[in-house]
Amino acid sequence: MPPVRASRWSASAERTWADAEAFGIRGAHFHNSWQAVNVRSVLEPTRRTKVSGVRQLANRDLTQVLRVLDTDPVASCMVAARLQEYGLDTRGGYGELWSRGGPGNSLCFSGANLVPLRGAPDDLRAFADRAVRGPRICSSIVGRRELALPLWELLAQRWGPARELRAEQPLLALDRTASAAPDLRVRRVRPEELDRYLVAAIAMFTEEIGVDPRAGDGGRSYRRRVAGLIESGRAWARFEDGEVVYKAEVGSLSRRTGQIQGVWVHPERRGAGVGTAGTAAVANAVVASGRTASLYVNCYNEVARRAYATVGFRQIATFATVLLD
Repeated sequence: MPPVRASRWSASAERTWADAEAFGIRGAHFHNSWQAVNVRSVLEPTRRTKVSGVRQLANRDLTQVLRVLDTDPVASCMVAARLQEYGLDTRGGYGELWSRGGPGNSLCFSGANLVPLRGAPDDLRAFADRAVRGPRICSSIVGRRELALPLWELLAQRWGPARELRAEQPLLALDRTASAAPDLRVRRVRPEELDRYLVAAIAMFTEEIGVDPRAGDGGRSYRRRVAGLIESGRAWARFEDGEVVYKAEVGSLSRRTGQIQGVWVHPERRGAGVGTAGTAAVANAVVASGRTASLYVNCYNEVARRAYATVGFRQIATFATVLLD
């Protein structure tokens, strides 16, 4: 897949992939079909199996885990949001959380994304060992660059080659009102606007990923995912004459952070400040809820990076993403 052109005004592609898991779209190779499958397989190790000292955490660990994630609330937003909603009971098939030596020492989430959250080199080796003991269930490895890339190096021989490696993705945050003037016409999408919003969502996904999200089941699963975003009040858009000219979603929403994804501007309106003002409006809504607004972007997408800087976002870390076939 060729890199996203810098002139495109949309969230980074890997963010779209990563958020599929956060909305219950899970399982190996989910990019070829949006049909949900259970993350666990009968071929995987049983729940209490230990591999290289790795322990699968359970609900009794939840309080300690959330305390640890609160020390890095922006980078851990995707996982924290999932745990705050579903806990650590894996019977629903929402993924597992692993640790070696306790949550304060090391953490790794395993679902449709493999997300290393903390750990030393020995911990990452143990996580890699655990990951290859069963069928691969993730479609990406994503997280802080200093964790995600070393973990990928340990897994590349078994899982490679990568479909695409995005080694430098600034992780941005905004904890105050946006510096740019917000677009007052950007608002939450209403349920009855699903069909019109879906047109823009499909265009964004296809443009970024190079795959039609309707493939596999005719779009039923993708439609459910988008409808869920709208129903939860986390899909935002500006409509003109019934057509979406700007869209974005708050893909992950933890107690501390709202992570913005799927930023897209209609091709005919790009370069006119629509994306900057629209993102300022969405970021302001997140901040007004008492949370930090965040997003991450490919380092080479200079247009988007300048726009986010104008909004007031600042870089607090660097992510990396490995997209897998």
